[in-house]
Amino acid sequence: MSKRFSLIFVSTLTIFATVLMSFATWTSTASAQTYTTPANLQSGSLIRGQSYSAVYYYGADGMRYVFPNDKTYFTWFSNFDSVLWLTDKDLATIQIGGNVTYKPGVKMIKINSDPKVYAVGSGGSLRHVSTEAIAITLYGSNWNKMIDDVPDGFFPNYKISTAIEISTSFSVNAEKAEATDINTDKNLQSAIVVTITDNMYTPSNVTVSAGRAVKFVNNGSTKHSASGDDGVWGTGTMTAGGSFIKYFKTAGTYSFHCAYHSNMTGTITVQ
Repeated sequence: MSKRFSLIFVSTLTIFATVLMSFATWTSTASAQTYTTPANLQSGSLIRGQSYSAVYYYGADGMRYVFPNDKTYFTWFSNFDSVLWLTDKDLATIQIGGNVTYKPGVKMIKINSDPKVYAVGSGGSLRHVSTEAIAITLYGSNWNKMIDDVPDGFFPNYKISTAIEISTSFSVNAEKAEATDINTDKNLQSAIVVTITDNMYTPSNVTVSAGRAVKFVNNGSTKHSASGDDGVWGTGTMTAGGSFIKYFKTAGTYSFHCAYHSNMTGTITVQ
Protein backbone atom coordinates (compact mmCIF):
# COMPACT_ATOMS: atom_id res chain seq x y z
CA MET A 1 0.00 0.00 0.00
CA SER A 2 1.39 3.39 -0.96
CA LYS A 3 2.04 5.73 1.96
CA ARG A 4 1.06 9.07 0.49
CA PHE A 5 0.37 12.15 2.49
CA SER A 6 -0.90 15.62 1.85
CA LEU A 7 -0.21 18.28 4.39
CA ILE A 8 -2.22 21.05 5.92
CA PHE A 9 -1.36 23.61 8.56
CA VAL A 10 -2.46 23.06 12.15
CA SER A 11 -2.11 26.01 14.50
CA THR A 12 -0.64 24.88 17.80
CA LEU A 13 1.98 27.20 19.30
CA THR A 14 4.63 26.42 21.91
CA ILE A 15 7.30 28.73 23.32
CA PHE A 16 9.32 27.75 20.27
CA ALA A 17 6.46 28.88 17.97
CA THR A 18 5.91 25.21 17.29
CA VAL A 19 3.07 24.59 14.88
CA LEU A 20 2.10 21.00 14.27
CA MET A 21 2.01 19.69 10.74
CA SER A 22 -1.14 17.85 9.76
CA PHE A 23 -1.76 15.30 7.04
CA ALA A 24 -5.08 15.67 5.27
CA THR A 25 -5.01 12.25 3.66
CA TRP A 26 -3.20 9.04 4.57
CA THR A 27 -3.91 5.83 2.73
CA SER A 28 -3.26 3.60 5.77
CA THR A 29 -5.25 3.66 8.98
CA ALA A 30 -3.59 3.94 12.39
CA SER A 31 -4.74 0.46 13.32
CA ALA A 32 -2.75 -0.94 10.40
CA GLN A 33 0.55 0.53 11.57
CA THR A 34 3.42 -1.28 13.19
CA TYR A 35 4.57 0.80 16.13
CA THR A 36 8.15 1.25 17.20
CA THR A 37 9.40 2.38 20.62
CA PRO A 38 11.68 5.25 21.70
CA ALA A 39 14.39 2.72 22.54
CA ASN A 40 14.53 1.64 18.89
CA LEU A 41 14.89 5.15 17.46
CA GLN A 42 18.12 6.32 15.93
CA SER A 43 19.38 9.84 15.45
CA GLY A 44 17.74 11.18 12.29
CA SER A 45 14.59 9.07 12.51
CA LEU A 46 11.34 10.62 11.29
CA ILE A 47 8.51 9.98 13.73
CA ARG A 48 4.84 10.70 14.38
CA GLY A 49 2.17 9.64 16.90
CA GLN A 50 -1.20 7.93 16.66
CA SER A 51 -3.72 10.73 17.06
CA TYR A 52 -1.99 13.67 15.44
CA SER A 53 -0.16 13.65 12.15
CA ALA A 54 2.66 16.06 13.00
CA VAL A 55 5.99 14.70 11.80
CA TYR A 56 9.15 15.15 13.86
CA TYR A 57 12.86 14.74 13.34
CA TYR A 58 14.52 12.76 16.14
CA GLY A 59 17.70 14.67 16.88
CA ALA A 60 21.08 13.46 18.07
CA ASP A 61 20.36 15.17 21.38
CA GLY A 62 17.35 12.90 21.99
CA MET A 63 14.76 15.61 21.36
CA ARG A 64 12.10 15.81 18.64
CA TYR A 65 11.97 18.72 16.22
CA VAL A 66 8.72 19.46 14.39
CA PHE A 67 8.34 20.27 10.71
CA PRO A 68 6.07 23.35 10.78
CA ASN A 69 4.56 22.66 7.35
CA ASP A 70 4.91 20.66 4.17
CA LYS A 71 7.12 23.25 2.47
CA THR A 72 9.75 22.95 5.19
CA TYR A 73 9.59 19.15 5.12
CA PHE A 74 10.11 18.87 1.38
CA THR A 75 13.29 20.94 1.44
CA TRP A 76 14.80 18.03 3.39
CA PHE A 77 12.91 14.92 2.26
CA SER A 78 11.15 13.83 -0.93
CA ASN A 79 8.53 11.52 0.60
CA PHE A 80 7.15 10.09 3.85
CA ASP A 81 8.14 6.46 3.32
CA SER A 82 10.53 6.33 6.27
CA VAL A 83 8.24 7.94 8.89
CA LEU A 84 7.96 5.70 11.96
CA TRP A 85 4.86 5.50 14.15
CA LEU A 86 4.88 5.65 17.95
CA THR A 87 2.00 5.42 20.36
CA ASP A 88 0.89 8.78 21.70
CA LYS A 89 2.16 7.76 25.12
CA ASP A 90 5.64 6.92 23.83
CA LEU A 91 5.80 10.06 21.70
CA ALA A 92 4.98 12.20 24.74
CA THR A 93 8.07 10.89 26.53
CA ILE A 94 10.31 12.51 23.90
CA GLN A 95 10.97 16.14 24.72
CA ILE A 96 10.23 18.80 22.08
CA GLY A 97 13.32 20.72 21.00
CA GLY A 98 11.80 23.25 18.59
CA ASN A 99 11.05 23.71 14.90
CA VAL A 100 12.92 22.52 11.85
CA THR A 101 13.92 25.35 9.51
CA TYR A 102 14.33 25.27 5.73
CA LYS A 103 17.29 23.37 4.34
CA PRO A 104 19.95 25.96 3.47
CA GLY A 105 20.16 27.01 -0.16
CA VAL A 106 17.03 25.25 -1.39
CA LYS A 107 14.58 28.16 -1.34
CA MET A 108 14.31 31.82 -0.48
CA ILE A 109 11.65 32.94 1.98
CA LYS A 110 9.70 36.04 2.98
CA ILE A 111 6.92 36.94 5.40
CA ASN A 112 3.82 39.07 4.89
CA SER A 113 4.95 41.82 7.24
CA ASP A 114 8.39 42.22 5.63
CA PRO A 115 8.89 42.94 1.89
CA LYS A 116 12.47 41.65 1.97
CA VAL A 117 13.40 38.34 0.38
CA TYR A 118 15.90 36.19 2.25
CA ALA A 119 18.17 33.32 1.26
CA VAL A 120 18.33 30.64 3.95
CA GLY A 121 21.79 29.84 5.26
CA SER A 122 23.09 27.36 7.81
CA GLY A 123 21.34 27.05 11.14
CA GLY A 124 18.28 28.95 9.96
CA SER A 125 20.22 32.14 9.25
CA LEU A 126 18.50 34.60 6.90
CA ARG A 127 20.45 36.74 4.46
CA HIS A 128 18.62 39.50 2.65
CA VAL A 129 19.02 39.24 -1.12
CA SER A 130 19.75 42.88 -1.89
CA THR A 131 18.96 43.07 -5.61
CA GLU A 132 17.08 41.23 -8.33
CA ALA A 133 20.36 40.78 -10.22
CA ILE A 134 21.82 38.87 -7.26
CA ALA A 135 18.68 36.74 -7.01
CA ILE A 136 18.98 35.85 -10.70
CA THR A 137 22.64 34.93 -10.30
CA LEU A 138 21.93 32.71 -7.32
CA TYR A 139 18.61 31.12 -8.28
CA GLY A 140 18.24 31.67 -12.03
CA SER A 141 15.81 33.60 -14.19
CA ASN A 142 12.85 32.01 -12.40
CA TRP A 143 14.13 33.24 -9.04
CA ASN A 144 10.71 34.69 -8.15
CA LYS A 145 9.28 31.15 -8.24
CA MET A 146 11.89 30.05 -5.70
CA ILE A 147 10.37 32.12 -2.89
CA ASP A 148 8.12 30.65 -0.21
CA ASP A 149 5.89 32.77 1.99
CA VAL A 150 6.49 31.80 5.61
CA PRO A 151 3.84 32.60 8.25
CA ASP A 152 4.93 35.41 10.54
CA GLY A 153 4.69 33.04 13.51
CA PHE A 154 7.52 30.92 12.08
CA PHE A 155 9.91 33.85 11.63
CA PRO A 156 11.34 33.67 15.19
CA ASN A 157 12.70 30.22 14.29
CA TYR A 158 15.22 31.99 12.08
CA LYS A 159 17.91 34.56 12.78
CA ILE A 160 18.83 37.56 10.65
CA SER A 161 22.40 37.52 9.36
CA THR A 162 24.36 39.78 7.01
CA ALA A 163 22.77 40.83 3.73
CA ILE A 164 24.01 39.44 0.41
CA GLU A 165 25.50 42.52 -1.27
CA ILE A 166 27.45 40.58 -3.89
CA SER A 167 26.48 37.18 -5.29
CA THR A 168 29.85 35.60 -4.53
CA SER A 169 29.22 35.96 -0.78
CA PHE A 170 26.59 33.19 -0.88
CA SER A 171 26.90 29.82 -2.59
CA VAL A 172 23.65 27.93 -3.08
CA ASN A 173 25.44 24.65 -3.85
CA ALA A 174 27.85 24.96 -0.92
CA GLU A 175 25.02 25.69 1.51
CA LYS A 176 23.12 22.62 0.33
CA ALA A 177 26.18 20.40 0.46
CA GLU A 178 27.19 21.43 3.96
CA ALA A 179 23.70 20.82 5.38
CA THR A 180 24.01 17.05 5.14
CA ASP A 181 21.19 16.57 7.64
CA ILE A 182 19.22 18.44 10.29
CA ASN A 183 21.61 17.39 13.05
CA THR A 184 24.43 19.10 11.18
CA ASP A 185 22.38 22.19 10.37
CA LYS A 186 21.29 22.65 13.98
CA ASN A 187 24.61 21.47 15.43
CA LEU A 188 22.82 18.80 17.46
CA GLN A 189 25.08 16.48 19.42
CA SER A 190 24.42 13.59 21.74
CA ALA A 191 23.57 14.75 25.24
CA ILE A 192 25.87 14.20 28.23
CA VAL A 193 23.94 11.83 30.50
CA VAL A 194 23.59 12.31 34.25
CA THR A 195 22.03 9.24 35.87
CA ILE A 196 19.90 9.67 38.99
CA THR A 197 19.52 6.90 41.54
CA ASP A 198 17.77 7.10 44.89
CA ASN A 199 20.76 8.64 46.63
CA MET A 200 23.07 10.31 44.10
CA TYR A 201 23.76 11.77 40.67
CA THR A 202 26.28 9.95 38.48
CA PRO A 203 28.43 11.76 37.62
CA SER A 204 27.77 14.47 40.18
CA ASN A 205 30.27 16.88 38.63
CA VAL A 206 30.05 17.37 34.89
CA THR A 207 32.07 19.56 32.52
CA VAL A 208 30.55 20.39 29.13
CA SER A 209 31.21 22.80 26.30
CA ALA A 210 28.81 25.71 25.87
CA GLY A 211 25.83 24.73 23.74
CA ARG A 212 25.95 21.06 24.73
CA ALA A 213 22.88 19.33 26.11
CA VAL A 214 22.76 17.46 29.42
CA LYS A 215 20.22 14.69 29.86
CA PHE A 216 19.08 13.83 33.40
CA VAL A 217 17.69 10.29 33.62
CA ASN A 218 15.83 9.06 36.71
CA ASN A 219 16.83 5.44 37.22
CA GLY A 220 15.66 5.54 40.83
CA SER A 221 12.46 4.12 42.25
CA THR A 222 10.97 7.41 43.42
CA LYS A 223 10.55 11.05 42.37
CA HIS A 224 13.65 13.15 41.78
CA SER A 225 14.67 16.44 40.19
CA ALA A 226 17.72 18.44 39.24
CA SER A 227 16.89 21.92 40.50
CA GLY A 228 19.31 24.81 40.03
CA ASP A 229 20.53 26.29 43.32
CA ASP A 230 19.95 29.74 41.80
CA GLY A 231 16.27 28.95 41.30
CA VAL A 232 16.52 29.88 37.61
CA TRP A 233 16.43 26.45 36.00
CA GLY A 234 15.34 22.93 36.78
CA THR A 235 14.08 19.69 35.32
CA GLY A 236 10.83 19.65 37.22
CA THR A 237 9.67 16.43 38.86
CA MET A 238 10.90 13.28 37.16
CA THR A 239 9.11 10.10 38.08
CA ALA A 240 10.90 6.74 37.91
CA GLY A 241 12.07 6.19 34.33
CA GLY A 242 11.60 9.85 33.42
CA SER A 243 14.17 12.14 31.86
CA PHE A 244 14.77 15.79 31.01
CA ILE A 245 17.18 17.43 28.56
CA LYS A 246 18.58 20.92 29.07
CA TYR A 247 20.97 22.96 26.97
CA PHE A 248 23.62 24.97 28.80
CA LYS A 249 24.65 27.74 26.40
CA THR A 250 26.50 30.16 28.67
CA ALA A 251 29.86 29.51 30.33
CA GLY A 252 29.72 29.27 34.11
CA THR A 253 29.14 26.95 37.05
CA TYR A 254 25.65 25.59 37.63
CA SER A 255 25.07 23.92 40.99
CA PHE A 256 21.95 21.86 41.48
CA HIS A 257 20.17 19.63 43.99
CA CYS A 258 17.22 17.27 44.25
CA ALA A 259 14.08 19.04 45.44
CA TYR A 260 12.97 15.82 47.14
CA HIS A 261 16.31 14.79 48.68
CA SER A 262 18.45 17.70 49.88
CA ASN A 263 21.50 15.47 50.36
CA MET A 264 21.70 14.93 46.59
CA THR A 265 23.78 17.66 44.92
CA GLY A 266 25.76 18.16 41.75
CA THR A 267 27.57 20.73 39.63
CA ILE A 268 27.75 21.40 35.88
CA THR A 269 30.70 23.43 34.63
CA VAL A 270 30.16 24.98 31.22
CA GLN A 271 33.27 26.06 29.34
